[in-house]
Amino acid sequence: MKKGSLIGNVAQDLGLDLKRLRAGRARIVSGESIQYTELKTDKGILVVSERIDREQLCGDVTPCSFSFEIILEHPMELHRVTVEIIDVNDHAPAFSKRDIQFEISESATLGSRFTLASAEDPDVGLNALQNYFLTTNDNYVLKQHSKPDGSKYAEMVLQKPLDREEHPRLSLKLIAVDGGNPQRSGTVNIEITVLDANDNAPVFNQSVYRASVMEDASKGTYITTINASDADSGSNGVVAYSFSNLKKHLADIFNIDEKTGTISVAGEIDYEKDKKFEIRVEVKDQGGLTDSSEVVIEVVDVNDNAPVINVMSFSSLVSEDAPPGTTIAIINVNDADSERNGQITCSINTNLPFKIQSSLSSYYNLISDVALDRETTAEYNITITATDSGSPPLSSTRTLHLRISDVNDNAPLFHQRSYSTYVTENNSPGMSIFTVSARDSDWNQNARISYLLEDTQISGTPVSTYISINSETGVLHAVRSFDYEQIKEFKCMVKAQDGGSPPLSSNATVTILIQDQNDNGPQVLYPVQTSSSLVAEMVPRSADVGYLVTKVVAVDVDSGQNAWLSYKLQKATDRALFEVGLQNGEIRTIRQVNDKDAVKQRLTVVVEDNGQPSRSATVNVNVAVADSFPEVLSEFIDFTHDKEYNDNLTFYLVLALAVVSFLFITCLAVIISVKIYRWRQSRVLYHSSLPVIPYYPPRYADTLGTGTLQHVYNYEVCRTTDSRKSDCKFVRPSSQNVLIMDPSSTGTMQRMQSEQNILDEPDSPLEQKPPNADWRFTQGQRPGPSGAGGPPEMAMGTGPWPNPPTEAEQLQALMAAANEVSEATATLGPGTMGLSTRYSPQFTLQHVPDYRQNVYIPGSTATLTSNPQQQQQQQQMLMQQQMAAQQQALQAQPSEASAQPEPPKAAQTPASKKKSTKKEKK
Repeated sequence: MKKGSLIGNVAQDLGLDLKRLRAGRARIVSGESIQYTELKTDKGILVVSERIDREQLCGDVTPCSFSFEIILEHPMELHRVTVEIIDVNDHAPAFSKRDIQFEISESATLGSRFTLASAEDPDVGLNALQNYFLTTNDNYVLKQHSKPDGSKYAEMVLQKPLDREEHPRLSLKLIAVDGGNPQRSGTVNIEITVLDANDNAPVFNQSVYRASVMEDASKGTYITTINASDADSGSNGVVAYSFSNLKKHLADIFNIDEKTGTISVAGEIDYEKDKKFEIRVEVKDQGGLTDSSEVVIEVVDVNDNAPVINVMSFSSLVSEDAPPGTTIAIINVNDADSERNGQITCSINTNLPFKIQSSLSSYYNLISDVALDRETTAEYNITITATDSGSPPLSSTRTLHLRISDVNDNAPLFHQRSYSTYVTENNSPGMSIFTVSARDSDWNQNARISYLLEDTQISGTPVSTYISINSETGVLHAVRSFDYEQIKEFKCMVKAQDGGSPPLSSNATVTILIQDQNDNGPQVLYPVQTSSSLVAEMVPRSADVGYLVTKVVAVDVDSGQNAWLSYKLQKATDRALFEVGLQNGEIRTIRQVNDKDAVKQRLTVVVEDNGQPSRSATVNVNVAVADSFPEVLSEFIDFTHDKEYNDNLTFYLVLALAVVSFLFITCLAVIISVKIYRWRQSRVLYHSSLPVIPYYPPRYADTLGTGTLQHVYNYEVCRTTDSRKSDCKFVRPSSQNVLIMDPSSTGTMQRMQSEQNILDEPDSPLEQKPPNADWRFTQGQRPGPSGAGGPPEMAMGTGPWPNPPTEAEQLQALMAAANEVSEATATLGPGTMGLSTRYSPQFTLQHVPDYRQNVYIPGSTATLTSNPQQQQQQQQMLMQQQMAAQQQALQAQPSEASAQPEPPKAAQTPASKKKSTKKEKK
């Protein structure tokens, strides 16, 4: 058949779909060196790819066929295909020789047989050699015979005696024909030379000789000996042995000794090619008479071929999550030997998670036996061993290198579930604190670990404000500087996450413990050190040895040995009198107090912690050695205070002192000027001879000298040259400026020095009453120390001040006094009452009714009004009235003076009515 000729539809015969053939990448696997067929996967047909010669492929074997396998992948399938070759009559019978020579004695007896050369026809069946024909003659007839293997040969049989004299030579033709269509034939010439009489032909003693030979027999190995006898004598009895009609390839394998008839090995014998040899042998005498026999030589197989391993299909990379039973490879194992020598056992090396199973004849599947784990073993070297059953057995091996692909089936694992680390406080931000590390048994991207901080809260603050983590190295860094006194430890959750899909992760807890540093000095709680007050401890002069004077109480916010405090006496007025407890800070006397000891004792105690380096604090303790408080008070009024200056604030203190001094001198000059001015004005009014006509508006009466306040506070300011340490004394009101108006009198009552009679009356309008809560000064508005508390009478302005004022408060009080003096010289406006903003910044006329409207002050020509324009008009009217009154006084008679009309009475208020009633009773 020509190349490309159709052999058959494989897809239809195997029941496969064309899509399956293409998707499975179907291909032909053949152990032959020549591939005669080709698979068309697009059509599913099998075609001829190389010229097929049945005679070359199979020889005499019938039926002739060859097999191959078709392999499909995804999933793997294996199918065996056998193609039978049908013979065609493409060979004609052919003789090995063109001429056959015979020398036949004329005395040959009738019936003598002469074996003719056989023709060879490689075809089989009807196309093989079928008949022989001999040309027509008078002496010989042709008889055909069949061998056990089915081949045919012919013999000439003498049917009529020869006559050398009549026919010395005979020429005949032997024709061999086959049964093909068209029929083919081959011829050979037979030349017969008639000899003189030799009437006895040699005869073999056996019709068939049988022998065996090992396939690995070397050259010259003896096989067997044939023997024939001839009844003639002399030269006619000498016989020679030879192979008859020996095939060409057999002539190179066997050799026969023509004299002795010994058959031996001449070449290489291969059982795998020829398992048995059938050889025709011939014996001939000198007269030309012959006889033939057959020698059957059987080849004994030797285990000389090791199994051959062929890998048909192999997946070199298998995922670790492949289920058990997954096919890894398909293997073909062949052994050219036979029987036991060809029986093969296939195995793999032990301790591997694989096994090998037989599928088709001589085919094996390598499959996984258990689940694979790349983290345990990443690759395997699988050695396949094929062993036959010969003696000795032969084997061959083939090694397959299998790699396991990774699957993200392992989460990162920390070395510990929890970690602890220590960090010293006051660390620098960005400092490396600790390093966490995790490992992942997976590979490549699945083993790439990133570190993250879980979103947790530390006292309501995200953990990211405390620490950060390097996502690649796992190094924890401090984001801020830690303070042991604020936080002593905190925990964070670190997550390690791989780069697989989906990613796997695990967590670890990191506890960060803050270690204390000696960054805080001791703080003295008692005695309290203030610059504006003096605190002294009293020790009676009768105190014994060990008398507890006081105890210095100090704390250190640090911890551990950094907070261990020790107390030492640094300085003392009399070191022989006091001692300080090293651990408890108790100040005790170490001897009996006597009269010679000074009243004023000053101790300087140093409180020192146990840190490295240590920190300390100093406290001054004032001790008064006296039995009574007055003695202490008289001594401590002039107690000398140490001056402590801060070098960094020297410039600002000097500048402040200059400003304060300037303001003080300025205010002092203003006050003196105002005082002199007011004194001169009062003197002018006092010596004036003009009558004063008091006028009061209806229903109003001025009960106080300068406004609506019921009390006038006088302050005595006592200052020293050391103004920063000066104290201010505040005393009760020493007098009350009260202006009492009597409607029945034209005069005025001057300032009264004695108030006892009026104040003793329960209903007196001059009786001191608590101020109204609506306008009472708050503690912050009063002069004196800021925030100073006191008893209730102090809140009402009647008690002494609890603490002396500071320097700033003294200056502010002085400034307020100067402002009041300056305001007193001007006309009172409607919105203020002549008070400093320090004393009543929020007290205005919108809160209190204005009692000053149209009030005439006796002895003065001024009239208090609610606004400047109205005041000017009233002053002009008053001046006109006074001038008219003076003129009338010069012209009027004395009698008329008694008839002078009374000034209009002011409307009485409830308070004035009550006052008038009491005056009438008196």
